[in-house]
Amino acid sequence: MNDEAEVRRIALSLPETVEKEAWGMPTFRVAGKMYITVPDDRTSFAVRCPRHERTELIAAEPEKFWVPPHEASSAWVRVRLAALDDAGELYDILLDSWQQAAPPRLTEVFTAPGTRPGTV
Repeated sequence: MNDEAEVRRIALSLPETVEKEAWGMPTFRVAGKMYITVPDDRTSFAVRCPRHERTELIAAEPEKFWVPPHEASSAWVRVRLAALDDAGELYDILLDSWQQAAPPRLTEVFTAPGTRPGTV
């Protein structure tokens, strides 16, 4: 089941990830850069996402992806946990956000499928 605990488990399996509370919610960071937040309602999470990709994601799967009005100018997208197909999709979304925040020294050595921690 995809829930906040599964988001935490996968996030902390990614190299050099640390959890830090900010704005009263869990956030996950690599090299000091935030790449996941889990808002108060715990039914969704937010990840980094370039705006041009975000628009396409929301148009293709609005039941899964959205952006609250106060985050419209950011490069983040919210993801509804209940709408995800499975843990593999959750992992892929979190990994993509991690790759956007992680320094090249980490992403260059953490690319081989099946060798990554947390792989489902």
